[in-house]
Amino acid sequence: MIWPIFRPPCTPSNSPALPFSNIYNKSILSGKLLVMHINPAAAEATILSLCQSPQPYKACQFILENSQVPDARFQAAAAIRDAAIREWGFLTADDRRSLLSFCLSFVMQHASSKEGFVLAKVSSVAAQLMKRGWLDTTAVEKEAFFNQVNQAVLGIHGLDVQFTGVNFLESLVSEFSPCTSSAMGLPREFHEQCRRSLEIDYLKMFYCWARDAALSVTNRIVESKSEVPEVKVCNAALRLMLQILNWDFHLNNNSTKTGINVFSAGARLDIDSSKRSECTLVQPGPAWRDVLISSGHIGWLVNLYAALRQKFSREGYWLDCPIAVSARKLIVQFCSLTGTIFLSDNGQMHEHHLLQLLSGIIEWIDPPEAVAKAIGCGKSESEMLDGCRALLSIANVTTPFVFDQLLMSIRPFGTLTLLSTLMCEVVKVLMSTYPEEETWSWEARDILLDTWTALLVPLDSTGGNAMLPPEGISAAGNLFALIVESELKAASSALTDDVEGDYLQSSISAMDERLSSYALIARAAIHVAIPLLMRLFSERFARLNQGRGIIDPTETLEEVYSLLLIAGHVLADEGEGETPLVPYAIQTYFTDNMGADEHPVIVLSSSIIGFAEQCLDPKMRASVFSPRLLEAVIWFFARWSRTYLMNPEEVRETHSQDHQLQSQQLRKGLHSFFREHNQGKLVLDIIVRVSVTTLLSYPGEKDLQALTCYQLLHALVREKHICVHLVSLDSWRNLANAFANEKSLFLLDLAHQRSLAQTLVHSASGLINSEASNQYVRGLMGHMATYLGELSSKNDLKSVAQQPDIILLVSCVLERLRGVASASEPRTQKAIYELGFSVMNPILVLLEVYKHESAVVYLLLKFVVAWVNGQISYLEAHETAIVVDFCMRLLQLYSSHNIGKISVSLSSSLLSEAKTEKYKDLRALLQLLSSLCSKDMVDFSSDSIETQGTNISQVVYFGLHIVTPLISLDLLKYPKLCHDYFALLSHLLEVYPETVAQLNSEAFAHVLGTLDFGLHHQDAEIIDMCLRSLKALASYHYKETASGKTGLGLHAAGHKDSGGNLQEGILSQFLRSLLQLLLFEDYSPDLVGSAADALLPLILCEQGLYQRLGNELIERQANPTLRSRLVNALQSLISANQLSSTLDRINYQRFRKNLNNFLIEVRGFLRTM
Repeated sequence: MIWPIFRPPCTPSNSPALPFSNIYNKSILSGKLLVMHINPAAAEATILSLCQSPQPYKACQFILENSQVPDARFQAAAAIRDAAIREWGFLTADDRRSLLSFCLSFVMQHASSKEGFVLAKVSSVAAQLMKRGWLDTTAVEKEAFFNQVNQAVLGIHGLDVQFTGVNFLESLVSEFSPCTSSAMGLPREFHEQCRRSLEIDYLKMFYCWARDAALSVTNRIVESKSEVPEVKVCNAALRLMLQILNWDFHLNNNSTKTGINVFSAGARLDIDSSKRSECTLVQPGPAWRDVLISSGHIGWLVNLYAALRQKFSREGYWLDCPIAVSARKLIVQFCSLTGTIFLSDNGQMHEHHLLQLLSGIIEWIDPPEAVAKAIGCGKSESEMLDGCRALLSIANVTTPFVFDQLLMSIRPFGTLTLLSTLMCEVVKVLMSTYPEEETWSWEARDILLDTWTALLVPLDSTGGNAMLPPEGISAAGNLFALIVESELKAASSALTDDVEGDYLQSSISAMDERLSSYALIARAAIHVAIPLLMRLFSERFARLNQGRGIIDPTETLEEVYSLLLIAGHVLADEGEGETPLVPYAIQTYFTDNMGADEHPVIVLSSSIIGFAEQCLDPKMRASVFSPRLLEAVIWFFARWSRTYLMNPEEVRETHSQDHQLQSQQLRKGLHSFFREHNQGKLVLDIIVRVSVTTLLSYPGEKDLQALTCYQLLHALVREKHICVHLVSLDSWRNLANAFANEKSLFLLDLAHQRSLAQTLVHSASGLINSEASNQYVRGLMGHMATYLGELSSKNDLKSVAQQPDIILLVSCVLERLRGVASASEPRTQKAIYELGFSVMNPILVLLEVYKHESAVVYLLLKFVVAWVNGQISYLEAHETAIVVDFCMRLLQLYSSHNIGKISVSLSSSLLSEAKTEKYKDLRALLQLLSSLCSKDMVDFSSDSIETQGTNISQVVYFGLHIVTPLISLDLLKYPKLCHDYFALLSHLLEVYPETVAQLNSEAFAHVLGTLDFGLHHQDAEIIDMCLRSLKALASYHYKETASGKTGLGLHAAGHKDSGGNLQEGILSQFLRSLLQLLLFEDYSPDLVGSAADALLPLILCEQGLYQRLGNELIERQANPTLRSRLVNALQSLISANQLSSTLDRINYQRFRKNLNNFLIEVRGFLRTM
């Protein structure tokens, strides 16, 4: 059947014969429409109510064609969309075609309307209706429909209709694209099938239509002497072509990727998420070669922009006109074209394609100096920025050698030279202005840095920079020198400006991304970069020494700060989570057997270490080493030490056989210098002494001390071979002694004390044996455990404990204990268990004393959580019994103090604060219960805990019985607490369902109440955990009762409440609730599988209720056709696909399929009842 797009306006005599609600009959609507232009708000409210009304199509069509209020027409279109998607299942094929035909007819007939947003909305609705019926529409019907669309796009019916036709195709492509598709309440498979079908059968055809539409009007645009209406059509066509090229092609290799689910969450794999500038690779496959490559299409596009650019060269505003922007974006996108669309001809076709594009793009950015000058005089920067993006796109699809060669056929220099010159010009603009707000030069710098990164990262990770052409290496060296100069100028000028700039406010981590890109450029010309940094450091150090006490050193120190950050990035990689190798460029270039006093890396590193050592002198520390400068020093040490300091030989082995000799030569020089038998131990001692200085001599400098504790000291104790030397150093022993016996380190932030305790315990791995390690831990923390014991035994504890200095001291000790506990490992487990055992009773006493000091209570709980988590897997049966008993006493004590603690009489601010405190405590208790649970899964003890009569499941449920009354629904609104609670609950119900009946009725009802709350949560993960919990409950009860046991017993049976009313059992309640959710509420399609797994055992447990609920639904359905469909669907749900009454994996899979089909069949029309 042909769907007419052009037909007379819809009137009562020829409108689609669709049923509609009586409340929207013609007379009422006519009355309301009379006042729509007087009271738009009332009109919109009337229209909004249509979205929730059943079958409002005729009323909405009447409004669209007669209302004088654009917003009302917009809402009417939205109501058509909502109702049609909701009721699609019971609309006839003719009804569906009529709705689509109406929408397309409306936009074509009103193509000249100035209310573009209404037309865009109706086009979007048409696209969504088209997609919803896509799989049910025959190829013949689609062809007939698109033939009429093609006539519109070709301009047969005029420019306005042509523009509207192109816009409709843009809406259609957007609707079929995974990242912009609308929710329809359908499985992912539906969207994937639609996407795949459009990509295979129609996407290329749409592109050709858009190209032909643009071709049909470009001559008129180029030849005219003023702006003409054809510009609008051309811009729309270019925009559609760009949108199609942005499509995430997955069928580009003879349809081999049919199994990919592009609707799954996650970023595209071909995009580097760390880049500042977006760049999407275009890989449409060989089927597109004739359209995009062989047809001369690229030449036409480049020539079109060049002709328009020449024509409007005197009109500065033209560069930002929509058609100019669209054309440039399309050209830039063509630069990202790659893959099998090009012939396997050693890259010749691809290179010709890129050269053709670059020939046009070069005019946008060359010569860089003139381009920058023109922008400074007021010219728009948009063209120049697009030129930079084009270079980035080309860099992402070529090697550095090919990238550089492209330009040499049309210029006397390579593309790398242009890239370097362009960035140098951008850096000069930055140096001359240093704007406080980001301008075009900032954006251009970021794009160009990403271009260098795209060129250098693959080589740096797989083969260094050996393949970078000599001209490119020279260009990189010049650029790096200018970059360093600009950074030093920024550092010094930030101090002389009246207003402190962003430079001083930027943290090291904030600048890390930019500095990493600088490092890649430096390593591309490492022979230039390292000597340059050596010279600049030497000059600054000499300047500091010569001007001491005479010249203000602040400016020089800021430059040293910048140089430290740059040098750290050039010399070493971050290596988060692993031991980083020496950068490949350094390995391959500095391979001669040069002496230590000649090796550039050794000289540079030694000069920085020597400079840092001067901070140990109090006079130098006072005059030179500000906290900010020491932050850079500590950061440099942390990064540098992971790569160079006493690393074992096996870590430094190069996998490539081609570079074995170079690696051996490197070990003779660079590595051997910083090994333990040379200067390594001396350097380690300097690093430790500098670290101690930052902790003791800079009180209150939290950022500096955080870098020391979390980055530098943690980095040192990561490697056992370094710990061996650490524990032998006097400086390290002094630090441990100060930590254990002196009060100087109690001035540190609590979190830093915890980190320091963890670090010191980790260093015990360097001692000779386990006994020595345990003795080390006892000596480190013994005094603190003794202090807690003595404090808890004081007769006047209640008064003494409330003194501020005692509260602070107790808090510090607890945080240190927590740090020690979190560092637990087999070697030190015994001592840490003894430490925790010795403070068990003091902990309970302090919990009683500090019950009104929420901060201390939280620290107490967090220590216990860390200690139990680190110990539980190693404990023998009798030790486990002791720990479990302690945890139960702790839970009981906390519960007795906190039930009803939050009072409704508190002010809103105090109430919020109380809830926050309680949330943190309860989350810690849930973590404690989870740690106890882990004993049943991971147990390294030699005997079973049952020998001591300890049952973890009973213990945890007892704990849950204590904790759950404290967890209100308001507290579950805290995301982290909510997640931890339901994670624990689902685990308990899945692993220990047999003990659920042990909870008393009140606690059980509370748990199930929170479960019902979680089922209606906004977070899909929370809902999924609740569904898993329901599955566990229902399947346990079904299996138990099937074998003649009681299962959940009274909890599953109905009962009468205090008023004598019969209350359903919990399984009946959840069956009703889950069906309500699935049929009538909104939820993520991802949850249907988990919901099916929960629903099947619920139905098997409550088959009578399922029949009654099904009959209720059937009785409410007045339409005989829909009633019959509902009866069949309810029957198929529990019988199709050979579904049986067993709860095994195959049956669950069958029921998942049944539920999917059931929801597709009935959910739409049930929601309109």
